[in-house]
Amino acid sequence: MKNRTKLPNLYLGVVLALMYVPILLVILYSFNESKISSVWGGFSLKWYGELFRDREMFQALWNSIVLGVLSSLCAAVIGTLGAYGMSKVKFPLKGAVEYVSTLPIMIPEIILGMVFMAFFALIGLPFGMTTLVIAHTSFSIPYVFMLVKARLVGMDKSLPEAAQDLGASPVRVFLDVTLPLVFPAILSGMLLAFAMSMDDVIISVFVTGVDTNTLPVKVYTQLKTGVTPEINALCTLLFAATLLLCGVAALLGRAPKKQESEKDVTEP
Repeated sequence: MKNRTKLPNLYLGVVLALMYVPILLVILYSFNESKISSVWGGFSLKWYGELFRDREMFQALWNSIVLGVLSSLCAAVIGTLGAYGMSKVKFPLKGAVEYVSTLPIMIPEIILGMVFMAFFALIGLPFGMTTLVIAHTSFSIPYVFMLVKARLVGMDKSLPEAAQDLGASPVRVFLDVTLPLVFPAILSGMLLAFAMSMDDVIISVFVTGVDTNTLPVKVYTQLKTGVTPEINALCTLLFAATLLLCGVAALLGRAPKKQESEKDVTEP
């Protein structure tokens, strides 16, 4: 009986080890003096200095951030309006249209990349940041669409109906009632879209230009010449920034709950 109770803990420990031990090794070897990542040559901050002197790497990081922000914002607008519009219409092929809307996340990326490359070449659009934003927006829209759609399904339908009964126009109902209620889903979809954009390599390789380079593509191209601990230093900084953002989000999420609990206590 005791062995059975230990199995879940053992399984959880193995899963956590597979997830976090590689990350810990990357952090550890970012302080490695040796250029060979598999050989420990002593503690050093040399590769962080090399990283901060690498202008091309920081330019690629900046391009990825701009690309992620623009594509997630565009996906948020298109996905939210699409989900809201689909919730208001009724026609026989509604289910098929919603299914087609989610196809970009199910189609292999290499196929999407080839399709985007052929399409942009056909219409004569120069490859660069513009084509990157269009391509990343296209595969990011389903994430926002699905989350907002689920939020709309679970939303209390009496709230917008009450606003309409009080004389609010459809636009006012959407802006003052529906949009605030679905905003958490929009924000979640934007964060997911931003993460997918920052992580994309395959589609970006097909649609990027000569003068535009993103961070994943930059790291991928360096694999041909060998990855130095400079990449480990970059991954460590990005991991630290991610933890910081998660901590800030957790604190911001606790603040409204704390205010509500204090309000409940003070109310007679």
